[in-house]
Amino acid sequence: MFRYDAEAVHAFAMRSLRNACSVAPLRAALTAGFRSVNQPVSSFGLEFRNPIGLAAGFDKNAVYLRELDALGFSHVEIGTVTPLPQVGNEKPRLFRLPADKALINRMGFNNDGMESISANIAKWRAAYPQSRMIIGGNIGKNKVTPNEDAASDYVKCFKALYDVVDYFVVNVSSPNTPGLRELQERPALEKIFGSLQEINVARPNPKPLLLKIAPDLTNFQLDEISSLALDMKLAGLVATNTTISRQGLVTDKALIEEIGAGGLSGKPVQLRSTEVLKYLHHQTRGQIPMIGSGGVFTAEDAREKLSSGATLVQVWTGFIYEGPTIVRKICNGLR
Repeated sequence: MFRYDAEAVHAFAMRSLRNACSVAPLRAALTAGFRSVNQPVSSFGLEFRNPIGLAAGFDKNAVYLRELDALGFSHVEIGTVTPLPQVGNEKPRLFRLPADKALINRMGFNNDGMESISANIAKWRAAYPQSRMIIGGNIGKNKVTPNEDAASDYVKCFKALYDVVDYFVVNVSSPNTPGLRELQERPALEKIFGSLQEINVARPNPKPLLLKIAPDLTNFQLDEISSLALDMKLAGLVATNTTISRQGLVTDKALIEEIGAGGLSGKPVQLRSTEVLKYLHHQTRGQIPMIGSGGVFTAEDAREKLSSGATLVQVWTGFIYEGPTIVRKICNGLR
Protein backbone atom coordinates (compact mmCIF):
# COMPACT_ATOMS: atom_id res chain seq x y z
CA MET A 1 0.00 0.00 0.00
CA PHE A 2 2.98 2.30 0.54
CA ARG A 3 3.60 2.22 -3.23
CA TYR A 4 0.57 4.45 -3.82
CA ASP A 5 -0.51 7.98 -2.92
CA ALA A 6 -0.82 8.27 0.86
CA GLU A 7 -4.12 10.14 0.96
CA ALA A 8 -5.77 7.85 -1.61
CA VAL A 9 -4.63 4.74 0.27
CA HIS A 10 -5.95 6.18 3.53
CA ALA A 11 -9.39 6.63 1.98
CA PHE A 12 -9.30 3.17 0.40
CA ALA A 13 -8.29 1.44 3.64
CA MET A 14 -10.98 3.16 5.69
CA ARG A 15 -13.67 2.46 3.08
CA SER A 16 -12.64 -1.21 3.13
CA LEU A 17 -12.92 -1.27 6.91
CA ARG A 18 -16.31 0.42 6.69
CA ASN A 19 -17.54 -2.21 4.24
CA ALA A 20 -16.41 -4.97 6.61
CA CYS A 21 -18.08 -3.32 9.60
CA SER A 22 -21.36 -2.96 7.71
CA VAL A 23 -21.77 -6.75 8.06
CA ALA A 24 -22.74 -7.39 11.67
CA PRO A 25 -20.91 -10.74 12.13
CA LEU A 26 -17.72 -9.27 10.64
CA ARG A 27 -17.99 -6.22 12.86
CA ALA A 28 -18.41 -8.43 15.91
CA ALA A 29 -15.37 -10.46 14.88
CA LEU A 30 -13.29 -7.32 14.35
CA THR A 31 -14.35 -5.93 17.69
CA ALA A 32 -13.47 -9.16 19.46
CA GLY A 33 -10.13 -9.38 17.70
CA PHE A 34 -8.94 -5.80 18.10
CA ARG A 35 -10.21 -4.64 21.46
CA SER A 36 -8.15 -5.08 24.60
CA VAL A 37 -9.20 -5.64 28.20
CA ASN A 38 -10.62 -2.43 29.67
CA GLN A 39 -8.10 -0.24 31.51
CA PRO A 40 -10.31 2.63 32.70
CA VAL A 41 -8.92 6.14 32.95
CA SER A 42 -10.68 9.15 34.48
CA SER A 43 -9.64 12.51 33.05
CA PHE A 44 -11.23 15.98 32.89
CA GLY A 45 -14.47 14.56 34.22
CA LEU A 46 -14.85 11.79 31.65
CA GLU A 47 -14.40 8.02 31.83
CA PHE A 48 -12.22 6.43 29.12
CA ARG A 49 -12.14 2.65 28.68
CA ASN A 50 -8.36 2.72 28.08
CA PRO A 51 -5.65 5.39 27.70
CA ILE A 52 -5.29 5.20 23.90
CA GLY A 53 -7.09 7.54 21.53
CA LEU A 54 -6.85 8.72 17.94
CA ALA A 55 -5.64 12.26 17.30
CA ALA A 56 -7.49 14.75 15.16
CA GLY A 57 -6.94 14.73 11.42
CA PHE A 58 -7.59 11.05 10.83
CA ASP A 59 -11.40 11.08 10.80
CA LYS A 60 -11.92 14.71 9.90
CA ASN A 61 -15.61 14.40 9.08
CA ALA A 62 -16.70 11.82 11.67
CA VAL A 63 -17.57 9.22 9.05
CA TYR A 64 -15.60 6.29 10.50
CA LEU A 65 -16.68 6.34 14.16
CA ARG A 66 -18.23 2.87 14.04
CA GLU A 67 -15.04 1.43 12.57
CA LEU A 68 -12.70 3.20 15.00
CA ASP A 69 -14.87 2.05 17.89
CA ALA A 70 -14.46 -1.54 16.67
CA LEU A 71 -10.66 -1.09 16.69
CA GLY A 72 -10.78 -0.28 20.39
CA PHE A 73 -9.90 3.40 20.61
CA SER A 74 -11.11 4.89 23.87
CA HIS A 75 -11.55 8.28 22.26
CA VAL A 76 -11.42 9.85 18.82
CA GLU A 77 -10.94 13.52 18.03
CA ILE A 78 -12.83 14.50 14.92
CA GLY A 79 -11.84 17.45 12.76
CA THR A 80 -10.23 19.84 12.74
CA VAL A 81 -13.72 21.30 12.20
CA THR A 82 -14.27 24.76 10.74
CA PRO A 83 -17.54 26.70 10.45
CA LEU A 84 -17.63 26.53 6.66
CA PRO A 85 -16.59 23.55 4.53
CA GLN A 86 -13.19 23.93 2.91
CA VAL A 87 -11.23 21.79 0.48
CA GLY A 88 -7.83 22.30 2.07
CA ASN A 89 -4.56 22.65 0.28
CA GLU A 90 -3.70 21.41 -3.20
CA LYS A 91 -2.87 17.72 -3.61
CA PRO A 92 -0.57 15.90 -3.08
CA ARG A 93 -0.49 17.02 0.56
CA LEU A 94 0.30 13.87 2.55
CA PHE A 95 3.70 12.19 2.29
CA ARG A 96 5.31 9.16 3.95
CA LEU A 97 8.92 9.04 5.15
CA PRO A 98 9.32 5.30 5.86
CA ALA A 99 13.01 5.58 6.74
CA ASP A 100 12.06 7.96 9.56
CA LYS A 101 8.72 6.35 10.45
CA ALA A 102 7.18 9.74 9.80
CA LEU A 103 4.62 11.67 7.78
CA ILE A 104 4.55 15.17 6.39
CA ASN A 105 1.13 16.67 5.84
CA ARG A 106 -0.16 20.03 4.69
CA MET A 107 -3.83 19.12 4.53
CA GLY A 108 -5.03 22.61 5.46
CA PHE A 109 -8.11 21.84 7.57
CA ASN A 110 -10.01 20.13 4.75
CA ASN A 111 -13.41 19.21 6.18
CA ASP A 112 -17.14 19.24 5.41
CA GLY A 113 -17.95 22.03 7.87
CA MET A 114 -19.49 22.09 11.33
CA GLU A 115 -23.12 21.42 10.36
CA SER A 116 -22.39 18.30 8.32
CA ILE A 117 -19.97 16.91 10.90
CA SER A 118 -22.35 17.56 13.77
CA ALA A 119 -25.04 15.63 11.89
CA ASN A 120 -22.65 12.72 11.30
CA ILE A 121 -21.86 12.40 15.00
CA ALA A 122 -25.53 12.64 15.97
CA LYS A 123 -26.36 9.90 13.48
CA TRP A 124 -23.65 7.63 14.92
CA ARG A 125 -24.80 8.24 18.49
CA ALA A 126 -28.38 7.39 17.55
CA ALA A 127 -27.32 4.19 15.80
CA TYR A 128 -24.90 3.01 18.53
CA PRO A 129 -26.10 4.43 21.86
CA GLN A 130 -24.29 1.68 23.76
CA SER A 131 -20.85 2.78 22.60
CA ARG A 132 -18.45 3.94 25.29
CA MET A 133 -16.10 5.70 22.89
CA ILE A 134 -15.50 9.32 23.83
CA ILE A 135 -15.72 11.92 21.04
CA GLY A 136 -13.58 15.05 21.09
CA GLY A 137 -14.31 18.02 18.87
CA ASN A 138 -11.12 19.57 17.51
CA ILE A 139 -12.09 23.05 16.30
CA GLY A 140 -10.36 25.68 14.20
CA LYS A 141 -10.92 28.71 12.03
CA ASN A 142 -11.53 28.95 8.31
CA LYS A 143 -8.55 29.97 6.20
CA VAL A 144 -10.34 33.11 4.99
CA THR A 145 -11.14 34.30 8.52
CA PRO A 146 -8.64 36.93 9.69
CA ASN A 147 -6.94 36.27 13.02
CA GLU A 148 -8.67 39.21 14.68
CA ASP A 149 -12.01 37.48 14.01
CA ALA A 150 -10.81 33.96 14.86
CA ALA A 151 -12.69 33.79 18.18
CA SER A 152 -16.02 33.98 16.35
CA ASP A 153 -15.14 30.89 14.28
CA TYR A 154 -14.27 28.89 17.40
CA VAL A 155 -17.52 30.00 19.05
CA LYS A 156 -19.54 28.93 16.00
CA CYS A 157 -17.97 25.47 16.03
CA PHE A 158 -18.41 25.18 19.79
CA LYS A 159 -22.13 25.90 19.55
CA ALA A 160 -22.65 23.60 16.55
CA LEU A 161 -20.90 20.61 18.15
CA TYR A 162 -21.82 21.16 21.77
CA ASP A 163 -24.63 18.60 21.92
CA VAL A 164 -22.75 15.81 20.14
CA VAL A 165 -19.15 15.81 21.46
CA ASP A 166 -17.81 15.05 24.93
CA TYR A 167 -14.95 17.55 25.01
CA PHE A 168 -13.40 20.28 22.88
CA VAL A 169 -9.84 20.94 21.72
CA VAL A 170 -8.94 24.40 20.43
CA ASN A 171 -6.45 23.95 17.60
CA VAL A 172 -4.21 26.98 17.09
CA SER A 173 -1.08 24.97 16.39
CA SER A 174 -1.40 23.51 12.90
CA PRO A 175 1.33 24.82 10.59
CA ASN A 176 -0.87 24.39 7.51
CA THR A 177 -3.20 27.37 7.89
CA PRO A 178 -1.36 30.66 7.30
CA GLY A 179 -1.01 32.70 10.48
CA LEU A 180 -2.79 30.18 12.69
CA ARG A 181 0.15 29.63 15.04
CA GLU A 182 0.14 33.33 15.87
CA LEU A 183 -2.99 32.56 17.88
CA GLN A 184 -0.83 30.68 20.41
CA GLU A 185 0.19 34.04 21.91
CA ARG A 186 -1.51 34.78 25.20
CA PRO A 187 -3.68 37.79 24.15
CA ALA A 188 -5.20 35.81 21.27
CA LEU A 189 -5.80 32.75 23.46
CA GLU A 190 -7.40 34.86 26.17
CA LYS A 191 -9.85 36.23 23.61
CA ILE A 192 -10.70 32.77 22.23
CA PHE A 193 -11.04 30.98 25.55
CA GLY A 194 -12.74 33.95 27.20
CA SER A 195 -15.47 33.79 24.55
CA LEU A 196 -15.80 30.01 24.84
CA GLN A 197 -15.79 29.89 28.64
CA GLU A 198 -18.46 32.58 28.84
CA ILE A 199 -20.81 30.38 26.81
CA ASN A 200 -19.65 27.13 28.39
CA VAL A 201 -20.20 28.05 32.05
CA ALA A 202 -23.73 29.21 31.26
CA ARG A 203 -24.68 25.72 30.02
CA PRO A 204 -26.18 23.15 32.43
CA ASN A 205 -23.33 20.71 31.75
CA PRO A 206 -20.16 22.58 30.71
CA LYS A 207 -17.87 20.66 28.38
CA PRO A 208 -14.13 20.23 29.04
CA LEU A 209 -12.09 22.75 27.04
CA LEU A 210 -8.55 21.79 26.04
CA LEU A 211 -5.79 23.53 24.10
CA LYS A 212 -3.53 21.78 21.57
CA ILE A 213 -0.07 23.30 21.19
CA ALA A 214 2.89 23.02 18.84
CA PRO A 215 6.20 21.37 19.76
CA ASP A 216 8.13 24.35 18.36
CA LEU A 217 7.35 26.80 21.18
CA THR A 218 10.08 28.33 23.34
CA ASN A 219 10.15 27.84 27.11
CA PHE A 220 8.90 31.41 27.52
CA GLN A 221 5.89 30.62 25.31
CA LEU A 222 5.29 27.39 27.21
CA ASP A 223 5.38 29.36 30.47
CA GLU A 224 2.70 31.65 29.05
CA ILE A 225 0.62 28.61 28.06
CA SER A 226 0.99 27.13 31.55
CA SER A 227 -0.05 30.38 33.20
CA LEU A 228 -3.02 30.77 30.88
CA ALA A 229 -4.18 27.19 31.47
CA LEU A 230 -4.19 27.75 35.23
CA ASP A 231 -5.68 31.26 35.14
CA MET A 232 -8.48 30.35 32.74
CA LYS A 233 -9.09 26.95 34.33
CA LEU A 234 -8.66 24.95 31.14
CA ALA A 235 -9.66 21.31 31.46
CA GLY A 236 -6.48 20.05 29.78
CA LEU A 237 -3.66 20.45 27.27
CA VAL A 238 -2.71 18.34 24.25
CA ALA A 239 1.04 18.12 23.67
CA THR A 240 1.79 18.21 20.84
CA ASN A 241 0.81 18.91 17.25
CA THR A 242 3.18 18.39 14.30
CA THR A 243 6.50 20.22 13.95
CA ILE A 244 7.88 22.45 11.20
CA SER A 245 11.41 21.26 12.03
CA ARG A 246 13.26 18.89 9.71
CA GLN A 247 16.23 18.23 11.99
CA GLY A 248 17.62 14.71 12.32
CA LEU A 249 15.81 13.12 9.37
CA VAL A 250 17.56 10.27 7.56
CA THR A 251 15.36 10.58 4.46
CA ASP A 252 17.27 12.06 1.53
CA LYS A 253 17.46 15.82 1.88
CA ALA A 254 16.55 16.34 -1.79
CA LEU A 255 13.27 14.46 -1.26
CA ILE A 256 12.47 16.52 1.84
CA GLU A 257 13.01 19.71 -0.14
CA GLU A 258 10.86 18.36 -2.98
CA ILE A 259 8.01 17.62 -0.57
CA GLY A 260 8.20 21.13 0.82
CA ALA A 261 6.12 22.67 3.58
CA GLY A 262 3.96 20.79 6.06
CA GLY A 263 3.80 19.42 9.58
CA LEU A 264 6.12 16.55 10.42
CA SER A 265 4.74 13.78 12.65
CA GLY A 266 5.85 10.38 13.88
CA LYS A 267 9.13 9.25 15.40
CA PRO A 268 11.09 12.47 14.66
CA VAL A 269 8.75 14.50 16.91
CA GLN A 270 8.63 11.97 19.75
CA LEU A 271 11.46 13.35 21.87
CA ARG A 272 10.46 17.00 21.57
CA SER A 273 6.77 16.33 22.21
CA THR A 274 7.67 14.44 25.38
CA GLU A 275 9.98 17.26 26.48
CA VAL A 276 7.14 19.76 26.04
CA LEU A 277 4.72 17.47 27.89
CA LYS A 278 7.11 17.04 30.80
CA TYR A 279 7.85 20.78 30.96
CA LEU A 280 4.17 21.72 30.97
CA HIS A 281 3.38 19.12 33.61
CA HIS A 282 6.09 20.62 35.84
CA GLN A 283 5.09 24.24 35.20
CA THR A 284 1.42 23.56 35.95
CA ARG A 285 2.40 21.56 39.05
CA GLY A 286 0.43 18.59 37.73
CA GLN A 287 -2.85 20.48 38.11
CA ILE A 288 -3.81 20.32 34.42
CA PRO A 289 -4.58 16.91 32.84
CA MET A 290 -2.66 16.35 29.63
CA ILE A 291 -2.92 14.23 26.51
CA GLY A 292 0.43 13.09 25.14
CA SER A 293 0.71 12.91 21.37
CA GLY A 294 3.70 12.58 19.06
CA GLY A 295 5.64 9.52 17.98
CA VAL A 296 3.60 6.88 19.83
CA PHE A 297 4.00 3.51 18.12
CA THR A 298 4.44 1.02 20.99
CA ALA A 299 3.51 0.38 24.60
CA GLU A 300 6.93 1.70 25.63
CA ASP A 301 6.25 4.94 23.74
CA ALA A 302 2.91 5.28 25.50
CA ARG A 303 4.48 4.50 28.87
CA GLU A 304 7.01 7.28 28.29
CA LYS A 305 4.19 9.80 27.75
CA LEU A 306 2.27 8.59 30.79
CA SER A 307 5.34 8.76 33.02
CA SER A 308 6.02 12.30 31.75
CA GLY A 309 2.67 13.62 32.94
CA ALA A 310 0.05 12.48 30.43
CA THR A 311 -3.18 10.89 31.60
CA LEU A 312 -4.12 9.86 28.05
CA VAL A 313 -2.16 9.14 24.87
CA GLN A 314 -3.08 9.69 21.23
CA VAL A 315 -1.73 8.00 18.11
CA TRP A 316 -1.87 9.04 14.46
CA THR A 317 1.25 8.28 12.46
CA GLY A 318 1.79 5.17 14.56
CA PHE A 319 -1.61 3.91 13.40
CA ILE A 320 -0.44 4.22 9.77
CA TYR A 321 2.77 2.27 10.36
CA GLU A 322 1.64 -0.26 12.98
CA GLY A 323 -1.80 -1.02 11.56
CA PRO A 324 -5.25 -1.65 13.08
CA THR A 325 -3.99 -3.72 16.03
CA ILE A 326 -2.12 -0.78 17.55
CA VAL A 327 -4.60 -0.14 20.38
CA ARG A 328 -4.65 -3.78 21.46
CA LYS A 329 -0.85 -4.07 21.28
CA ILE A 330 -0.24 -0.91 23.30
CA CYS A 331 -2.88 -1.70 25.94
CA ASN A 332 -1.65 -5.28 26.33
CA GLY A 333 1.92 -3.97 26.63
CA LEU A 334 0.89 -1.45 29.27
CA ARG A 335 -1.01 -4.13 31.15
